[in-house]
Amino acid sequence: MTSRRTPARAAGVLWLLGAVVYVGGEAIAAAAFPGYSYAANYISDLGVPDVEIYQGRAIDSPLSAVMNSAFALQGLLYLAAAILTARAVPGGRWRALLAPAAAFAVGSALIGVVHGSRASAESGIGWVHVLGAALAIIGGNAASIAAGPTARRHALPRAYAIASSALGAVGLAALILLRIDSGTTGFDLLPDGAWERLAVYSITAWQVLTGVALLRRRPPGTDDDGRRARTG
Repeated sequence: MTSRRTPARAAGVLWLLGAVVYVGGEAIAAAAFPGYSYAANYISDLGVPDVEIYQGRAIDSPLSAVMNSAFALQGLLYLAAAILTARAVPGGRWRALLAPAAAFAVGSALIGVVHGSRASAESGIGWVHVLGAALAIIGGNAASIAAGPTARRHALPRAYAIASSALGAVGLAALILLRIDSGTTGFDLLPDGAWERLAVYSITAWQVLTGVALLRRRPPGTDDDGRRARTG
């Protein structure tokens, strides 16, 4: 029991820590960015080190290094938490999270290294930033969806399983609507920044949900105090 419980608790802590690092880094960088709008600006605007006008948005992020560090650290914590979660739960079913978690980690690193900026676009590497964003958003939300049916087999509440899959579905739907909204003039339901945050915060919310669920989870066959229940 102890060998399984320790990775589960460590995974829970890492899921929560990743969410705090990401949201905290974003808030700190946004506070230093003059006129930053959570609705109109993209998240990656906070990671651009140059002062410029790009795609009609004024970019001036004095603490871009904070945001880029948060991108990279969030990816590492996410992948580490996924690995520990797969180790903590018997049966190997949680290993389905590892591939999308790796995609999320790689994507987060790419976002932090290759900025969504004029310099990246002019040097021909802007597509790397777009690829990173796609890997992170699709990978993170795919992991949430995969966790739903898996969780129901491993002593996690039904409500968690439903919420997990729902968060992933909402995140992917928001990404699709972002592409539609930003690519057409006849469809303008929400600002681009709002769609993007819905696609990203669904992942962050899932990290918090999963962290709490793992910290509260009791291994099968234990009583309310965490002791092995007696039979017979």
